[in-house]
Amino acid sequence: MVEKAMYAELMHQLGGIRGVRRELGRDLPAGCSSATADILVLLGREGNMRVGRLAELLALDTSVISRHVSHLDAMGWIDRRADPADRRSRILGLTPEGRALLAELSDSTAQSLARRLNGWSVEDVERLIWLMARLRASFDGAGTERGPQRPPS
Repeated sequence: MVEKAMYAELMHQLGGIRGVRRELGRDLPAGCSSATADILVLLGREGNMRVGRLAELLALDTSVISRHVSHLDAMGWIDRRADPADRRSRILGLTPEGRALLAELSDSTAQSLARRLNGWSVEDVERLIWLMARLRASFDGAGTERGPQRPPS
C-alpha cells in the first residue's frame, strides 16, 4: 500500500502541472487564452456539440463557457448553428480559421514540449504518457481503471 507521504508528494507534483500548463500557454497566439485553446482542442477532437456538453466535458459552469464561446465566435474561430433537434439550442463547430488555429496550436505545443523534454529518452516520454493516461482513467471511470493495462516496454 502506498504511504500517506507518497500521496502528499503526488499531490504536490500534480499541483505543479498548473505551472507546466501556464508555461505552455505562453506560446499561445494573441487573443487565444488557455481556456479558449481547450475549447478549440475539444471541438477538434470531439466534433460539433452544444454549449452544455462542452461545459460538462470541461467541468466548468455554462456561463463561463458561454463567455469563452462568445469570444471564439467574435474571433471567427467557431460558428454557432441552430440545433436541428432543438431550434432553441445552438451547436458549436470549428470554422476553417479555427481549424487552422488548432493546427498551429498543436504544432506550437509539440515544439515546446520537444524543447523542454529534449533530454528525455523516448522510453521516458512513453512511460509518462502511459502513467498520465492511467491516472486519468482511474478518475474517468469513477474508480475503475479503463486505461492501458500494461506500461510500454
